[in-house]
Amino acid sequence: MESDGNRADGPRARVERALSGGGTLAVEVEGRADRDDAERLAQRALAAAVAEVERPAPKDPLAGPIESYAGIVGGSPAMKQLFHMLDRIKNSDATVLVLGENGTGKELVAKAIHAQSRRAKEAFVATNCSAFNDNLLESELFGHRRGAFTGAVADKPGLFQVADGGTFFMDEVGDMSPALQVKLLRVLQEGVFMPVGGTDTKKVDVRIVAATNREIAEMVKTGAFREDLYYRLHVVSLRVPPLRERREDIPRLVGHFLARLGARDGRRKVLTARALAALEAHEWPGNVRELENEMERVWVLSGDETVIDEDLLSPSVRRPRRAVSAPPPPAAASVAPALDLPAGSLPDAVEALERQMITNELRKNKGNKTRTADALGISRRNLIRKVQGYGLEDATGRGDGDD
Repeated sequence: MESDGNRADGPRARVERALSGGGTLAVEVEGRADRDDAERLAQRALAAAVAEVERPAPKDPLAGPIESYAGIVGGSPAMKQLFHMLDRIKNSDATVLVLGENGTGKELVAKAIHAQSRRAKEAFVATNCSAFNDNLLESELFGHRRGAFTGAVADKPGLFQVADGGTFFMDEVGDMSPALQVKLLRVLQEGVFMPVGGTDTKKVDVRIVAATNREIAEMVKTGAFREDLYYRLHVVSLRVPPLRERREDIPRLVGHFLARLGARDGRRKVLTARALAALEAHEWPGNVRELENEMERVWVLSGDETVIDEDLLSPSVRRPRRAVSAPPPPAAASVAPALDLPAGSLPDAVEALERQMITNELRKNKGNKTRTADALGISRRNLIRKVQGYGLEDATGRGDGDD
């Protein structure tokens, strides 16, 4: 430190400390009184510098290994029970009925069954029985002969024939008509079927994994599903739990989806603890598929930001704010003036309220955006984006209002 030219240089002190990550940090300062004063100043400056250099990075609540089984992410008790059952049947060729709500991952379970079986090197074929009407589904499953119907210009093999030697996953089997249920029962019993318009039978060796989100046992009672077919399919039954019954798997699934998106786009993003808590509290009626779509959405909306906060989540997923206590009676001096909200337009009313709250907090905090963002419960980056979008840069009369 150079002298100001009007007095002699003061006493100097130099201190240093080894850093935990390797290397040494040194600080040299000039005291105002004596060497002890310089030493105290140097020690304080060094402590502050070391704290800044060794400040830990923001903790990623999703850090750590992701538990999975044959491509299925999960470590909750409900999923471990499912994995235990998959282990027990992996050397069997038994027909399996997979039950569960839409979006729970029934096809992933079917793929895991196939991948661990002795048929793993053969074909895995999947179809959704609810995606076709009766005529198309029959042709899809069993194939057809040329001329069997209008448009049948050539022979076409059915999916049972394509899956010969492997595994055939039939999703939403509960939506099949009674007529097709009879034909499926014959395949299960005898391994034979007849193509549409054909006169000769085909024999196949196929393991069937069927799935449905319907209460198929109740359908049997009402006659909507054949009892004999139900028992043929129900040799082994597996239930995939909905996401609301395995909330402890949400961090694992979120970490899995973020890692996959990061590998695709060549970047890394983390979720704040607040955002993760909101995800864990949501009911997820669409189950894992809904969660996957939500992660894709916030990944896109976060743009170049590396931290995804709760404000980017869908309104239906964000946690409800704590109830605000009722305002005091009108006579009280603290009553806030009523907002002049646009009549009949909820989006306009929400925008007006948001604009007013941001303006009030900026003025209250004298333009300090960090304190304003904390008070509003949003990230500083998101606050800046809203300030710019609403044209509130001069709302406080303090220029840009940076810290």
